[in-house]
Amino acid sequence: MYYQKFLALAAAFLIAVSTIGTASARVNVNNENDQLSQAIEPLNMAILIQDDLVSQVGNELGVTRDFIRSLPQGSRVMVGYITAGTLQVRQPFTTDLEKAAKSLRLPTASQASSPFNPYIEVLEALKKFKSEWTNANALLLISDGLDTSRGLDSTAAGHTVDIDRTISEANKRRVSIFSFYAPSVGLTSRSRLAASYGQSSLNRVSNETGGRAFFQGATSFVTFDSYFASLRDTLNRQYARVR
Repeated sequence: MYYQKFLALAAAFLIAVSTIGTASARVNVNNENDQLSQAIEPLNMAILIQDDLVSQVGNELGVTRDFIRSLPQGSRVMVGYITAGTLQVRQPFTTDLEKAAKSLRLPTASQASSPFNPYIEVLEALKKFKSEWTNANALLLISDGLDTSRGLDSTAAGHTVDIDRTISEANKRRVSIFSFYAPSVGLTSRSRLAASYGQSSLNRVSNETGGRAFFQGATSFVTFDSYFASLRDTLNRQYARVR
């Protein structure tokens, strides 16, 4: 009887030790995963906002500032606006994340600020990434993505000279382009066809440069909360620090 009790106690002890060891291993794995998701390499990131986007985009300044502040210390950030055929740099590349966050302003939400297409100014912004920088390069384009240089032709959506040049230049400079779709006060807020062409263009530019495009619906505006949540998750996976 005593021997049977001893065997039962010994078996229970071994099971308990095994369970504790397994649980400990799981905790360690979970902790490593948590650390990996939080330990992101500093980035060089340009944030470009199309100036003629609908006025509701102005309500997203807070969440955009929070995103800039959430970047890892040591990141360089540039803030610019695509307006009337020019790139207005509000803040050149800086490691002062608070200064970059405060440089954001309300878009004009006026057709007078409409660019010929956003990709000409994206090309200009890409040239501001310096070849000697060693951190990963990324560009966030907040735009309707529409390039009408070849008209609203289904074969032209996502396939214009400036889009092709943007993809080529981004890959040459190793810049991943991420994009948020928002309608402008022009065609994309009135035409589902124009909106779909713009989204198709953003999707191609992001996919072919190692980034990702975010959009929902056609002409209606959706807040950027879910976009930034998904973007942070993507950056966590794409630029995690290797230890």
